[in-house]
Amino acid sequence: MASLNRRRSISLARTQRHLRAQQRVQTLIARDQPLAETLKAICRMVEAQAPGSLSSIMLCNDEGSVLDAVYSVSLPDRYCEAVRGIGVGPESGACGRAAHIRDFVVCADIANDRRWTGYHGLAADYGLRACWSYPVIASDGRVLGAFGTYFREPGEPTRADRRRIIESAELVSLAVEREQNRRALRESEQRYRSLFTYHPDAVFSLDLQGYFLTANAACCEITGYPLERLTGLHFAELLEPSDQARIAQLYQDAGKGEAFRYSLAFKRQDGSMVHLDLTNLPIVVNERVIGFYGIAKDMTERYRHETELRILQRSVEASINGVVIADAQTPGLPIIYANEAFERMTGYAKEEVLGRNCRFLQGRETDPEAIEQVRRALLECEEVNVTLCNYRKDGSPFWNNLYLAPVRDTAGVVTHFVGVQHDISERKAYEAKLSFHASHDALTGLANRSLFEDHLLHDVQLAQRHGRHLAVLFVDLDDFKPINDSLGHEVGDQVLVQVAQRLADELDPGDTLARFGSDEFVILLPELSREEAALRLTERLLACVGRPFRIAEQELYIGASVGIAFLYEGLENPVELIQQADMAMYRAKQKGRNAWECFTSDLNDEVSSRMALRNDLQEAIEAENFELHYQPLLNAADGSVAGFEALVRWKHPVRGYLSPGLFIPLAEDTGQIGPISEWVLRRACRDMCLLAVQGYGHHRVSVNLSPLQFHRPNFMTNLQQALLETGLAPDYLELELTEGILMNDTATAIATLHKLRDMGVEVSIDDFGTGYSSLSYLKQLPIGKIKIDRSFIRDVTTNPHDSAIVQGIISMAHHLGLEVVAEGIEERDQRDFLAEHGCDVFQGFYFARPMPLDGLKRYMIEQHQASPDSPNPPAASDRLRLIGRDWVGRN
Repeated sequence: MASLNRRRSISLARTQRHLRAQQRVQTLIARDQPLAETLKAICRMVEAQAPGSLSSIMLCNDEGSVLDAVYSVSLPDRYCEAVRGIGVGPESGACGRAAHIRDFVVCADIANDRRWTGYHGLAADYGLRACWSYPVIASDGRVLGAFGTYFREPGEPTRADRRRIIESAELVSLAVEREQNRRALRESEQRYRSLFTYHPDAVFSLDLQGYFLTANAACCEITGYPLERLTGLHFAELLEPSDQARIAQLYQDAGKGEAFRYSLAFKRQDGSMVHLDLTNLPIVVNERVIGFYGIAKDMTERYRHETELRILQRSVEASINGVVIADAQTPGLPIIYANEAFERMTGYAKEEVLGRNCRFLQGRETDPEAIEQVRRALLECEEVNVTLCNYRKDGSPFWNNLYLAPVRDTAGVVTHFVGVQHDISERKAYEAKLSFHASHDALTGLANRSLFEDHLLHDVQLAQRHGRHLAVLFVDLDDFKPINDSLGHEVGDQVLVQVAQRLADELDPGDTLARFGSDEFVILLPELSREEAALRLTERLLACVGRPFRIAEQELYIGASVGIAFLYEGLENPVELIQQADMAMYRAKQKGRNAWECFTSDLNDEVSSRMALRNDLQEAIEAENFELHYQPLLNAADGSVAGFEALVRWKHPVRGYLSPGLFIPLAEDTGQIGPISEWVLRRACRDMCLLAVQGYGHHRVSVNLSPLQFHRPNFMTNLQQALLETGLAPDYLELELTEGILMNDTATAIATLHKLRDMGVEVSIDDFGTGYSSLSYLKQLPIGKIKIDRSFIRDVTTNPHDSAIVQGIISMAHHLGLEVVAEGIEERDQRDFLAEHGCDVFQGFYFARPMPLDGLKRYMIEQHQASPDSPNPPAASDRLRLIGRDWVGRN
């Protein structure tokens, strides 16, 4: 009985140890301890239950064809390494066969078991005599491996041994499946994490309230928010206000567990706009939606491309230019697209165009060279820009400025050709009109200077080559300006048109008639038989221009002056003929107008001399290379100085002093008189101020004023500025004007004279009696004196007519309250006659010649010594004579 109890106690203890070992193994499995540790614990548990046994666990590869992993705590490592990789099959030992047949395999005597063929020696080396093995089967029926127990003596397993091995195999199955599930979960997590992390699109998750839970790097990059800022941010904060209601409704509908997709635009953190294509997937756990996954693809670039494409398409459709696209891959290059502008431009409907080659727009007037350019560009797949004459559907032509360009795919292959057509018919017509106006006079339609010179160059070359006569006629109308001034330019234009027509009627078809200026016409006669023919034509032209012109109800008469220049041997520049004819015309005007004159070499010399003098005068103006001389004006009553007249002098660098009668008329013709007069005025004012400062007294200076200067709009301003700059008081300035100053704009001239009088500036009429004399104007003029011209003084004592005129002028002037100055007195008899008839002021060589400022100072000293205030003064007439005699001798 005691021994029975002892056995029971031992068995119970062994059972308890086994149960504790099982619990430890289960604990390892539950705590997901490393698989190797768990499997070795199972081996130790089995070996503890069967003393002397050596346990091993062999696991299959993923395909289940090889036992490629061996776990044991008692078997030698070298043995485990040797059997690792044994195949799963009927003749593969105990473990390989068990895994193959999926049942218990017992090898009671390994040395005599044919299933161990190839491994008998290995087993003998390690003293292994028996092996019992059971397959490790997963819960889903997969073979995971085999559990084997080795013994060092041959033997068969008992029922308890079998049960123990089967239980152990089940524990191994549990541990391996748990490890495989755990590994599968890790792999799944890694796959998800890879998908989440490395996905090129934005991937994120939201809770049911719409707050960000997770987001990948792409999401942070697209939104511009760092992960720590994005996590916890509400999705609505990224939306535009206009999208919030729409997106919120989508998320409400997604609560049913369905995926949904939408597009939206939102502002990045930096304010820039991003366009997204977004898919949301519900996160379902235990059949309950707990949140949402989101995948957002950045469509900004695509949206931009689509927008550009849409705008481009709309631009092409709305373009005023015709646009066609031809298929370059199809023979014949058929049109596959044409916009509305092409239809309007050509008159063809789109249906009539598609499938055809653009050649149907060409016609008889289309330039073959331009067509060849297009053909070559198509062959070489290059751009080309040509202008073609195309034809509309109704047959009418139009000018087409065509731009043709190839379209290439990503491989560089030309797939299409795009043609842009611009109807430039109006521009062509305008260019033709401009071309005509560029070479013709707008009023008369005659050739202008440019076209005339082209014809002249051509015709002179022909005439020189064939020895023909040629002439150029320069026609300038006489008395045309008064028509414009009095009747208006509209009437003047009609006269010019009629003159052009009359001149053209007298010419032959090969002649050229041109209008150069307002009333200047030039004629080219290229095929003269003799020079006399040009003279006879000139007489006819003068006659036809001299006939009356009828404009509305008015009958007008004008004349013409004509200059003629003939082609001569040795002419190098044909344009010189125009200049020569112009010079001859100017001479014809000087001869009395309504006449003609031929150019000669003498005339050329005269004009050349005049031009040279003009150039020299301009240089003198720029250098202020002039002098002022002063001629005294003496009171007739007592011989005192009444003032001085400032007279300009020019010392030519080569010719010496030139007479004012030579260069002053030239300056008046060329407009150079303006700056000369300005210089004289300022210099005279400064000199008078200088005389006063140096003690010679205050004296009035007379300055001659040209009509050109007087009629300038800024005349009064310049005069006031000159007085201000020089410091001369207006009372000491006298302006001498000719009667001709009233010829133009008389009312304005009189108004200006009144302004001068109001300033205190004295005004006198110079050369009285030689110009425009009108008593009606004279009585209105605010002047202080008149100067009798020297032409009347010269013969006043010998010519009764001159003496009568002088007496009349003096008498009239005195009755009008004006002083009278007689200039040009050179003899005593002249002085006496003028004194006898009451002349107020004398001027002339008899008393003193014009003198420079230094000479004037000496004159003033001597005049002072001969004044009535000095002891024993001579009589007035004697004083005048003495002073005059002295200065006549000196000058």
